[in-house]
Amino acid sequence: MATIAGVRFPVVLFDLDGTLVDSGAIILASFQHAARTVLDRDVPASEILARVGGTSLQEQMRAIDPDRVDELVSVYREHNLPLAETLEAFEGILEVLEQLHDEGRRLGVVTAKRRESLDLALARVPLEPYLDVLIASEDTARHKPDPDPLLEALRRVDATPAEAAYVGDSPFDVRAAKAAGMFMVGVTWGRIHGREALDGADAVVETAEELVGVL
Repeated sequence: MATIAGVRFPVVLFDLDGTLVDSGAIILASFQHAARTVLDRDVPASEILARVGGTSLQEQMRAIDPDRVDELVSVYREHNLPLAETLEAFEGILEVLEQLHDEGRRLGVVTAKRRESLDLALARVPLEPYLDVLIASEDTARHKPDPDPLLEALRRVDATPAEAAYVGDSPFDVRAAKAAGMFMVGVTWGRIHGREALDGADAVVETAEELVGVL
């Protein structure tokens, strides 16, 4: 794709949960609700949050109880989908997207969420006007930390890994970006993973303003 004068990365891809939208609390609440309802037990928050942002929901539930995955997923979704109405963008994120978009960059979301869940989030948080590509779990056979979702997004915008940065909050994001050959920016505001989970990122930022500075 054509380069943009003065722009380091003409393509910027973003994780969704914990990066663009403040969803950590409702994800945790839905996991805990599912475990209590189906298994009649509590699962530590640290155990749940450590898996968020990587493989599919089914795989995350399999780690909790491999024999009751379908029940856990069903109860999780029943609890979680209505909570999309409470989602908000993190402070400064909409302004960052608007600025990057106005500079002529191509932007996208690459998430492990299903398309239905992604669409619900986008209906609540006005991100879509700035986005050129959306990758949900159905779009690739393999998921983060595999690089395939990121590479599929780049294919759709006709860009190379060297032209792109990925912004995320989890170790799965870091591993996927590095495997794809992309510049990786870790963000700390998600409150799902600690800063130590971003080891290996090319840059780590604490505010949306800092994010613009490294892109």
